Amino acid sequence: MYSRIAGTGSYLPEKVLTNHDLAKMVDTSDEWIVARTGIRERHVAADNEVASDLALAAGQRAIASSGLVADDIDLIIVATTTPDMVFPSTACILQSKLGISGCPAFDVQAVCSGFVYAMTIANMFIVSGQAKNALLVGAEVYSRILDWNDRTTCVLFGDGAGAVVMSASEEPGVLATKLHADGGYADKLSVPGWVCGGKTIGSPFVQMDGGSVFKFAVRVFDEVAREILEAAKMSVADVDWFIPHQANIRIMEATARKLKLPLERLISTVDRHGNTSAASIPLALDESVSAGRIKRGDNLLLEGVGGGFTWGGVLVRY
Repeated sequence: MYSRIAGTGSYLPEKVLTNHDLAKMVDTSDEWIVARTGIRERHVAADNEVASDLALAAGQRAIASSGLVADDIDLIIVATTTPDMVFPSTACILQSKLGISGCPAFDVQAVCSGFVYAMTIANMFIVSGQAKNALLVGAEVYSRILDWNDRTTCVLFGDGAGAVVMSASEEPGVLATKLHADGGYADKLSVPGWVCGGKTIGSPFVQMDGGSVFKFAVRVFDEVAREILEAAKMSVADVDWFIPHQANIRIMEATARKLKLPLERLISTVDRHGNTSAASIPLALDESVSAGRIKRGDNLLLEGVGGGFTWGGVLVRY
């Protein structure tokens, strides 16, 4: 038994925040942001929208795309860094909003690698016979954990959700996966705050050593891609589409060049979405599927690098 992508879905909040808008808030410019990141705009959740709301919209679209109904889902995994609350999990809240109960539901916290972690876990559930139809959602409201006076971080992130339904199949879908983490880099990208006695201890905002993150990401994106391809006994030439975590166009293009992968096979939405962390890969995937770029039988290389550091990828046949 194998697992295969049966449907995709996504959701972006209505409000769009452009670089020109940000230039009115902090000392920055459209030219500065585009040159360093490739980002031109990002979506920001409404005051009354939380991660589970974004996840619900994306999840419902993915379920409809798969031809299933909510009651067919027997596993829910939400990858998020910005949960609705400390507990219960956003996955349990999403489960209730979908009107179903009984199946396992839990969150995965691997920051920007969260979706490839979730896909790897769901694949294990399905191939072992413990689930038949898994709903995976990456959902983020990063606007809640940004210091809007810090131009080095607030220009980078956006809100959104992307979802995938993975179903049991007699045909291979997930061809290879590799996951890694190294907590020794924890201070390079973090939100070093927590709740204690009703107060926030430390900082509740994203802190980032941009140079260290850039160098690390370019290196491990290349390394893990080669690991995955070797495990699948395939080459770069077999990859139809490369969908990395949408953090920075310079990281994405540098990785493609190191792999000698033509840039026309790189799927990028970072210019319009910004960095949506765990939501970025499924958002880019759904947009490309909906546009008809990705077709059945295409081989997709999905990769993420996030705070922790965590990193990994999945090679999947759509």
